[in-house]
Amino acid sequence: MDSWFTALVREPSMVPTLRDGDAILVRRTTRVRPGDVVIVEFAGQDGLMVKRAVRPVDDGWWVEGDNAFVQDDSRRYGPATVVGRVLLRWWPRLSLIRRR
Repeated sequence: MDSWFTALVREPSMVPTLRDGDAILVRRTTRVRPGDVVIVEFAGQDGLMVKRAVRPVDDGWWVEGDNAFVQDDSRRYGPATVVGRVLLRWWPRLSLIRRR
């Protein structure tokens, strides 16, 4: 399993931190801390999503998006399984993704 991968953001849930169309670099890991921007899977949902880790819970992590108007996160789907941590955005502008 590769420890790094790239992904393209395809949702508005992380605005203003990340926007639809941003390309990100992700380190595959389950070791995250509250405030990290992470890539997750939700049971019963197809695909990966980018969210912010809030707190560990019994069945994974409670995660939420930064955009208060979009709630397709743990508030809707419950705990998530972390796939990796977002380290930087490399397109369209280079920036490190920092913990809150």
